[in-house]
Amino acid sequence: MTDLQELRRLVIQACQHPVGSPLRQRYLTQVIRLVSPNLWREPSPYYADALQQTWVYFCQNICDRGTGERYNPDRSSVVTWLNYYLKRRLQDFHIYAQQQQQRYVSPRPGRSGEVSDTFDPLDQVAAEPDVPPILERVWAWAQADATGELCQTHIEGRPDVSCQVLILRRLPPETSWKDLSTEFGLPIPTLSSFYQRKCLPRLRKFGESEGYV
Repeated sequence: MTDLQELRRLVIQACQHPVGSPLRQRYLTQVIRLVSPNLWREPSPYYADALQQTWVYFCQNICDRGTGERYNPDRSSVVTWLNYYLKRRLQDFHIYAQQQQQRYVSPRPGRSGEVSDTFDPLDQVAAEPDVPPILERVWAWAQADATGELCQTHIEGRPDVSCQVLILRRLPPETSWKDLSTEFGLPIPTLSSFYQRKCLPRLRKFGESEGYV
């Protein structure tokens, strides 16, 4: 049996079980392990965020839930399907970063003469009503923070802006960096850089321990 055939079999098996069930989780984990080595990679500062969104998208749409974006095995392989989505998310992040840079360097006045906010298309995406199993586990891990590491790792002088807080707030439906910047009174680059340097490695380590990445 080829890898493509094996992936298709595992997807079919996973979709035969309800969301959150141990058997569904087992099959999805096997799919993730087979797919991960073949996903698109690039040295982008936004890659980890884009990959996280891709796995959430995978869990939400691999089976038919009436979303209109479900995976169709007759049109492409799982790898092709996810790589297309991953590249789109990377493109969104790059566009958003460019918009933010332009906004801070040369803000344009709106029709009323005030500086207009940059439109973030990701903020307009409606959240799915059901939480995928992987997301449930990540949320429970971050919320519990059994070792206290996530809470203790925070921006210097700002214990209220910790890895625990940012990971929970960035899980879908994620709070935008713009809103977090306003809430905490910190620049977007400061928050995003801290998240990428300190929080994502811990999130990735948890994902590896659970067999997700």
